[in-house]
Amino acid sequence: MTGPLRPDTLPSDSPRPDYARTNGWDGPHSRYSGASAPTYVGPVSFSQREIVEDAEALKLRRPDVAIVGAPFDDAVSHRPGARFGPRAIRQAYYNHGEHSLQLDIMPFHELDVVDAGDADIVPASLHRGHAMIFRKVLEVASSGAIPIILGGDHSITWPSASAVAQVRAPGSIGVVHFDAHADTADQDWGVLAGHGTPMRRLIESGAVKGRNFVQVGLRGYWPPPDVFEWMRTQGLRWHLMREIEERGAEAVIDDAIAEALDGPEAIYLSLDIDVIDPGMAPGTGTPEPGGMLTREILRAVRRIVGRVELAGMDIVEVSPPYDHAEVTAMAAHRAALECISALAVKKRAGQPVRFEGYAVRSAASHTADVAPVSS
Repeated sequence: MTGPLRPDTLPSDSPRPDYARTNGWDGPHSRYSGASAPTYVGPVSFSQREIVEDAEALKLRRPDVAIVGAPFDDAVSHRPGARFGPRAIRQAYYNHGEHSLQLDIMPFHELDVVDAGDADIVPASLHRGHAMIFRKVLEVASSGAIPIILGGDHSITWPSASAVAQVRAPGSIGVVHFDAHADTADQDWGVLAGHGTPMRRLIESGAVKGRNFVQVGLRGYWPPPDVFEWMRTQGLRWHLMREIEERGAEAVIDDAIAEALDGPEAIYLSLDIDVIDPGMAPGTGTPEPGGMLTREILRAVRRIVGRVELAGMDIVEVSPPYDHAEVTAMAAHRAALECISALAVKKRAGQPVRFEGYAVRSAASHTADVAPVSS
């Protein structure tokens, strides 16, 4: 029995079927790609921003903001999974974030934002992972772009903030740190680079002074009194969740801004997603009940970024395996987007966003006398 002929064996004069025409698929259809495509189409990047991974390309392009992935969770002490955080955060959105209703601005029309890709991470190599994160953030920050780093566990703040501090030297940076936990332990079961130790390592290394470190949202049952005593000797300042309950989030945030600016030229913002109540952000490794509301955190990000010179930001401890309906990843994505929108308001008003060195920025600040961003 003779089977069907292959197309390349058909006689040249045989009519070929035209199913596109038969089914009406041959019409003039528009093509969409990049930011014009639906959010679930194409390669994964933050809000479908263009991917620019090469360090030299970043320097030539001179973007205002660059997203960096730090898919690393080798330093966790409880539930793993934060290595999948950067990808989950990048894709946790249903539109492109073109118009901020909170700040009435089109952030990507004002700012050039790119996705600089991920640090070169491999599993089961804690020291190498931190080295690769430091190098990646150093490349981005050296280009003048503001790095927004998506973690990853909180240990990534040690190399990330160190890289930003190195670029900003001889100027200094302060840190505003949102977290349920202080992360100032001396060691995690003998590991000096665990996710419970990064803030102590930053201070001991000299990257950030203790008195320029402000923590917000601490609660629960850790750390013990001896760790708080070390924090006092270093001049750290902190605001427990109890204070937010009693005084309100805005009053506490305003105090944190004033404390963080007590000396430094710029601020690094570190957001552990577990500062949000786990009822609203369950996808994290060490959930602690009784936290802040998502809307309080988003407002706090707008308020801080609008009133300080931002040197960099990280968003950490998003663990997708424990998330529900992407609500934790969405909160993290929106925190980054609120940061970008607040920066866009500043740029529209004539304030500098990129870091061009202190001499250049000092001159620019005298020509841009504008009010802080409304939160």
